[in-house]
Amino acid sequence: MTTPWADPACPRDDRVEALLAEMTLEEKLAQLGSAWPGVERVSGNVAPMQDVFARQTEFASASKNGLGHLTRPFGTRPVEPSEGARRLAAMQRELMDNTRLGIPAIAHEECLTGFTSYRATVFPTALAWAATFSPGLVERMAHAIGSSMRRVGVHQGLSPVLDVVRDYRWGRVEETLGEDPYLVATTGSAYVRGLESAGIIATLKHFAGYSASKGARNHAPVSMGPREFADVILPPFETAIRDGGARSVMNSYADVDGVPAGADPSLLTRLLREDWGFEGTVVSDYWSIAFLRTMHRIAATDGEAGARALEAGIDVELPDTLAYGEPLAELVRSGTVSEDLVDRAVRRVLRQKADLGLLDADFAPEVDTEEPIDFDPPSHRAIARELAEQSIVLLSNRDGLLPLASSTTSIALVGPCADDPNAFFGCYSFPNHVLPHHPGYDNGIETLSLLKAVTIELPATRITYEQGCPVKDIDRSGFDAAVEQARRADVCVAVVGDRAGLFGRGTSGEGCDAEDLSLPGVQDELVEALLATGTPVVLLVVSGRPYALGAYADRAAAVVQAFFPGEEGGTALAGMLSGRVTPSGKLPLQVPRNGGGQPSTYLHAPLGGNSEGVSNLDPTPAYPFGHGLSYTEFAYTGLSLSSSEIPTDGEVEISCLVRNTGDLPGAEVVQLYTADPVALLPRPILQLNGFARVYLAAGEEQRVTFRLHTDLLAYTGPDLRRIVEPGEITVMIGASSTDVRLRDTLRLTGALRTVGHRRVLHTATEID
Repeated sequence: MTTPWADPACPRDDRVEALLAEMTLEEKLAQLGSAWPGVERVSGNVAPMQDVFARQTEFASASKNGLGHLTRPFGTRPVEPSEGARRLAAMQRELMDNTRLGIPAIAHEECLTGFTSYRATVFPTALAWAATFSPGLVERMAHAIGSSMRRVGVHQGLSPVLDVVRDYRWGRVEETLGEDPYLVATTGSAYVRGLESAGIIATLKHFAGYSASKGARNHAPVSMGPREFADVILPPFETAIRDGGARSVMNSYADVDGVPAGADPSLLTRLLREDWGFEGTVVSDYWSIAFLRTMHRIAATDGEAGARALEAGIDVELPDTLAYGEPLAELVRSGTVSEDLVDRAVRRVLRQKADLGLLDADFAPEVDTEEPIDFDPPSHRAIARELAEQSIVLLSNRDGLLPLASSTTSIALVGPCADDPNAFFGCYSFPNHVLPHHPGYDNGIETLSLLKAVTIELPATRITYEQGCPVKDIDRSGFDAAVEQARRADVCVAVVGDRAGLFGRGTSGEGCDAEDLSLPGVQDELVEALLATGTPVVLLVVSGRPYALGAYADRAAAVVQAFFPGEEGGTALAGMLSGRVTPSGKLPLQVPRNGGGQPSTYLHAPLGGNSEGVSNLDPTPAYPFGHGLSYTEFAYTGLSLSSSEIPTDGEVEISCLVRNTGDLPGAEVVQLYTADPVALLPRPILQLNGFARVYLAAGEEQRVTFRLHTDLLAYTGPDLRRIVEPGEITVMIGASSTDVRLRDTLRLTGALRTVGHRRVLHTATEID
C-alpha cells in the first residue's frame, strides 16, 4: 500500500505534512543537510576553505538518516556523461533502499557558463551575456543548460549570479551581469526562466551585497547604506523571483553594516518571504554557516552557528553537513532551539522534492544510458556561437581599420591570450575550475584558440604568432621577438587580458581580486612596445573584468573587448576581424581610463561625476556604459511620447525610429534612459530603464516603442519608503549612456506615491 506522502494524487502540502509526522528529529535534520562524495580526493580547492572543511566520510554513513542534497556529483572530477549518470543513480538508489523513509536527495551542480561537467558546452560568461543585451538568447542558453542537467538526474543549478558590480577590481566581476540593476534584473530573470523551464531549480546568488565589499576583496565586509542596498543591490533578486520564478536563493558570505547575511532574519525571512512572498528554499553558500563561527565569530560552536542560520531562514546547509547535523540536534533536544524552526525548513525542502517527483512511489533515479549522452551537441554550440558573436564589443575603430581589408597580406598575432583556448573560459567553466587538478585530461570539448581560428578564417593571409609575455608573471623575455613580428606585419593583433582561475591561481575569478585595473603582469608594457613599432595595432582584450584602456583609446588602430566568450570565442573573434561577424555588443559596465583610479559606476549622482575643478582626479571612463560600435551606422529620429503628462501611477509609451544608414546589416541596442533633475534626494545623472536589440538590414528602418510605468522611476526616499514623486523627468534614447540621440520631458502629476513590492519591474518593448 502506498503511503500518503508517496501518492502524487494527494495534495502536495498534505503529502509533506504526512511525511513530516513520520520523521524523527535526526531524519528531519538530514533533509536540511548535504554530502559531497569524492571531494576529499580533489587536489586543490574548488570552493573556499575546502581544504579546511572537507571531510572523508563514507556516503552510507553521511546519509544513514536520509539526505537533503547531493553536492556536485558531476562537477568535482572528470567523469564521462553516461558514467556520471550511473553513479548519481546508484547514490540515489542507495538512499532509497538503505534509509528508513527512502527519500532521494536533490542533486545540485554549478551551471554559470554551462553545466560544469566534463565534455559539456562552455558558454560565454555572464558578463558576456549582459554585453549582448539579448535576454531572449540568454533564456535559450539557460534552457539548453538545464536540459543537459535534467537528462542525467540533476535537479538544481547554482546560478545565476545577480550581484551588481560596484568595484571592477573584485575577482568575480566575470560572473556578474554588470553594473546596472535593470540590466542585471532583466537578463538574470531570463536565465532563471530558461533554467526553470527545463525543470531545474534556479538558485539566485549571492543574497545580498556580496559584490560591494570593501576594497573589492572577496569575502570582505560591506559598508553600504539602506538606500543603495534597496535601489541597486536588491532589485535583480526581487525581479528574478517575481518575473523569473526562481525557486531557490543562496546567501552571501559578506556582512552588510556588520550583519552577516547568513544570520540576518530581516533579509532572509522578513524581506525575502514576508514582503516578496518567496516560497522556495534558501541554501547556504558553501560552508557559510560554519563561517558564522570561524570568520564572523558570532557563534562559539557549529551548533550555535546552525541555530543562528536556521532562525534567520537558511533551510539547507551546503556543501556538507557540519552545523545542521548532530551539533544542532543537541540544541534542539535541550530545548535551546525550537523544533518548530526545524520543521519550517524541512517543509520547504520536502515541498521542492514533491514538486520534483522525488517523493512519488514510482520515482526511479536511473536514466537511459544506452544512447550516448552528448553534453555538447551542435544545437548548444550554435547558441554558444551566437552569444559569443553578439557579445563582442568594438570600443574604437580609428580610420575604419576593422574589418581587415582583403589587401592585408600579413598579421602578427601577439599576446598571452592569442594561442590559448582556455583564455576564453570563465573560472566556473569545467576546464578552468576542475581540470587543473586533474592533469592528463584534455578539455573534453573541441576548442580553437584565436590563432587557430584566424588561420582557418583567413587562409590566404600569412599569420605569425609570438606570446610576448605570460598573462601574470613578470617576464619580458619574449618582447623582442613579438616586436620583430609586429614590425614585419601589415597589422598587429595584440591579444591581452586574463586567465580565469580560483583563489589566486588566475587573474580573474573567485578569490582573484586585483590591486588596480592595469592589465595583469607586464602586458601594458608589451602593448606599449607594439604600439611603438608604427604597425597598426588592434588591441583585443579577452578578460573577466574591464581594464584601464585610456592610454590606448587614441593610439591603437582599434580596440575590442571580449568578456570570456566561451568555446566558440575563437571562431567568433576571427569572424569579427574578417568582417564575417558585425560587432553589436554593448558594455554592461564602464571601461576605466586609468589603472589606479576607481571610477564610480555610471549610476553616480552629480557629486560623483566629473571633477569640475574640485579635484585633480578625473573619474570619467575611457568608454561608457552601453557603448559599442558597429561596422555600420544607425540614425535615431522621430521621438514620440504618448503623453507629455501622466499621473505618478501612470504609464507612457515612448518611441523612436531607428534606421541602418550604412551598407551592411547589423544590430543596434536602443537604450532608454531617464533622469530626475530635481528630487528629494540626489539621483543618478541618468539610469537605464529599458532597451531593445534591433536587427536592421542596410537601409531598413523600424520603430521601437517602450512602455514605461512610473514604478520604474521609484527610489528609496528620505524615510526609506520607495516613492514616486511628482515633477519633471527627462526621457532619453540613445546608443549609450553618453551617446544620447533624442530627449524630451515628461511631467508626473498628482501626489507623492508610495510604491510597494507588487510594483511593475519591467519596461515592455515593441519593434515594428
